Parts: sequence; structure tokens; C-alpha cells
Amino acid sequence: VQLQASGGGSVQAGDSLRLSCEASGQIQRNRDMGWFRHPPGKEREFVAGIKWIGGDTQYAESVKGRFTITRDKAKNTVYLQMTSLKPEDTAVYYCARDRISNMDLESSWYAWGQGTQVTVSS
Repeated sequence: VQLQASGGGSVQAGDSLRLSCEASGQIQRNRDMGWFRHPPGKEREFVAGIKWIGGDTQYAESVKGRFTITRDKAKNTVYLQMTSLKPEDTAVYYCARDRISNMDLESSWYAWGQGTQVTVSS
């Protein structure tokens, strides 16, 4: 499976961005997807995840109320709508697919995209 993330960029605090991640290749259906991010100088951290069947979502506390994860099942694509962006949201954002355990654990995810940079200036 290949994951292609896009939509990153440089914005001002308070702005919005939407990230996309399309899964392609030999993919199995109905596999959960999620987003992680790697802030400069910090460990990679969970941002949001979505169950492909049912659409249940989970968010990190730091993004609740500002970020929304959705999926388009027909396009095998997951989105991350980010609003009210803050400088501390600056990171490389990665999408992930095929979860085997807890959604917020990096080790739970099998497939990873290449990352897209999000920079938020104050």
C-alpha cells in the first residue's frame, strides 16, 4: 500500500489548512486511518484517527475542537481539516493506515505516508 499525503504549507496563526492522504496500490478494504505529526525537536505524536467502518473518531487533546478527521471511502482517502492553527501545530504531518492496536500508538500502525510539512507563524 502507498499513502500519498498532501495539503501542507505555511500559514499564519488562526488560519486553516486541509490535509489529504490517499491510499493506493494493493490495499485491503475497511482499514482504519489516522494522522500523526512530528514537531521539531520532539517525538512523533498522535493527532487523530478514524475507524473506516462506522466513522468513529479519536483526537489528541491538543487538537480537539480545532481539527476534524474525515474519510471518503470511495476514494480511499482520509482528510484532516485544521482550523485555528497555532504555532505549536508546526510539524511534519504523517498519515497512517492499517491499525492493529490502540489508535494513538505509533506502533499500532502498519503503513505510513511520506509526510507533509505544516508551518504556522505567529
